[in-house]
Amino acid sequence: MTLDSIPGSSGYLEAFPERRISLFGNRYILGLTMAAGIGGLLFGYDTGVISGALLYIKDDFEAVRRSSFLQETIVSMALVGAMMGSAAAGWINDTYGRKKATLLADAVFAIGAVVMAAAPDPYILIVGRLLVGLGVGLASVCAPVYIAEASPTEVRGGLVSANVLMITFGQFVSYCVNLAFTEVPGTWRWMLGVSGVPAVLQFCFMLCLPESPRWLYLKKERAKAAEVLSNIYDPFRLEDELDLLAAAAEEERKKRAVHISDVFRRKELRLAFIAGGGLLAFQQLSGINTVMYYSPTIVQMAGFSSNQLALLISLVVAGMNAAGTVLGIYLIDHMGRRSLALASLSGVFVSLIMLSISFMLGSSGTSSSSALSWVAVAGLALYIACFAPGMGPVPWAINSEIYPQAYRGLCGGMGATVCWIMNLIVSESFLSIA
Repeated sequence: MTLDSIPGSSGYLEAFPERRISLFGNRYILGLTMAAGIGGLLFGYDTGVISGALLYIKDDFEAVRRSSFLQETIVSMALVGAMMGSAAAGWINDTYGRKKATLLADAVFAIGAVVMAAAPDPYILIVGRLLVGLGVGLASVCAPVYIAEASPTEVRGGLVSANVLMITFGQFVSYCVNLAFTEVPGTWRWMLGVSGVPAVLQFCFMLCLPESPRWLYLKKERAKAAEVLSNIYDPFRLEDELDLLAAAAEEERKKRAVHISDVFRRKELRLAFIAGGGLLAFQQLSGINTVMYYSPTIVQMAGFSSNQLALLISLVVAGMNAAGTVLGIYLIDHMGRRSLALASLSGVFVSLIMLSISFMLGSSGTSSSSALSWVAVAGLALYIACFAPGMGPVPWAINSEIYPQAYRGLCGGMGATVCWIMNLIVSESFLSIA
């Protein structure tokens, strides 16, 4: 299955090009995308906030300060939860719908935020991290699929990428929150506890939003599906979209039940999963979440010892990440997925070489430590500038659209699980290797 064969309304758009929907041309779709994208914000906030909170958790708990392994476990236990959540998300998504799966993710995340904020010791904190990870894992699968299934074909890539923008915006917000609470008693407890607020907000918003029209149609709720689509399309295109859903539903009815073994037995599914899951694996192996989890620590390793200065520099890096993702939303539907990913990876390669050389020379003492510190920060900034527009949104966009309808929830969950496994391996090993 190729991207060109994804169900859409290409015939209608060819006949009436003036009726194409622009990225900002439908307030209903924008509102739905922003509300669903709060799941991405939860993902981003949790990624970013722990990097700053860890600096102060070490001050409160002697055991954490003395053990790099315990520090890595506090960070990566959320990833263990995310792996579990994303693995279950495909079945929950397809059985109960995208909306109910998102509501469940919000509830679990909010409970985890309370547990983290109230944790009396590192081990209860780790339990809280596991719970927020479960919520993030569910949300990481639900949000892109929900947005993609409600999006017009011509702006689908940009709207799915808006979920990635919410991830990077969440990271930026987390660094702002980290800075805001540096002088407040109970510093890290506030940093982690505040993460429950967007989860509660999304829960309330999702109660007011409809279910995915494609899921409704496949579950024989055709009147409800038509009602949702009528808020997106004009009456003429609405008929075209309903015909496409009917054709897709008829095709799915002819197929046998969905099994995970099909993904490995059937060539077209296997190749699609290699492409989708492989992109998510390389997204993590290229180091993005190591940078986001540990960027204040990396800045301190580069020679900036102050906690506040490390957080401030990391805030600038997070801001660049968000700005780069905005650029990616434009480029993904104009430059194409493959070209954008290749250009992004080329810049990532150069920036990581630059960062590595600065640390190698710094450890050998052959050059000015002050100059090398800024070279390392420049390498970090270049890395984010190259990664954010391409390898940030492209893998998630591909995974939301490359699979057949019947396997979208299952394969999307498998792809997200691959992402979290790679994320866990990188984040659990970084400090020990360093």
